[in-house]
Amino acid sequence: MGDLLLVRHGETEWSMSGRHTGSTDVPLTDNGREQARRLRPLIARHHIAAAFVSPMRRARETAELAGIGRARVDADLREWDYGGYEGVTTVEIHRERPDWFLFTDGVSPGPPEHPGESPDEVGARAERVLARIDAALSESEGSVVVVSHGHFLRVLTARRLGLSAQSGALFQLATGTMSRLSTEHRRHVVAGWNVRPDAYCSHDFLSSAGEGAEEH
Repeated sequence: MGDLLLVRHGETEWSMSGRHTGSTDVPLTDNGREQARRLRPLIARHHIAAAFVSPMRRARETAELAGIGRARVDADLREWDYGGYEGVTTVEIHRERPDWFLFTDGVSPGPPEHPGESPDEVGARAERVLARIDAALSESEGSVVVVSHGHFLRVLTARRLGLSAQSGALFQLATGTMSRLSTEHRRHVVAGWNVRPDAYCSHDFLSSAGEGAEEH
């Protein structure tokens, strides 16, 4: 079975400022576009059997600039629906809820079109995506690449490893990076995390520290 390559979209103004960015369709910054372009050599080293991308502009632009062609738009790859916390920073939330934590507490209710999601609801979306990924991996040789968002990809990683959606909290993910999930002794494993071209080795994905920017 091929690998699962996870690409978090490049930097946006909202990711820089720490604003929760779910349904708001913000573009990449100039730096975010450069981050996406620099992913090209990483992706080029893999035979890509299938590609999936979030419908959000920041993800689609990242896929295009990174050279990921013919990516299938998948609505289940959208970011966590933050409901009433859309556009709000963690610092602002903590003024009213000092102990709040997204992966355990979820979000406050939002408007009818974006009511918000619980961790388990995001986990259910991740399971649907993983089922489609496994189907693609079984149909052809090669790897599958997914371009999506920070919090969602953290939940998807947790579910891939057999962990709860809440365990996505264990995986920090920086903008404009690629991560690789593989298998070892028939078990799903993390083979590389938060990788950028300057942290790449020809034989392995080496882990690279995150930037500390908010997810989304």
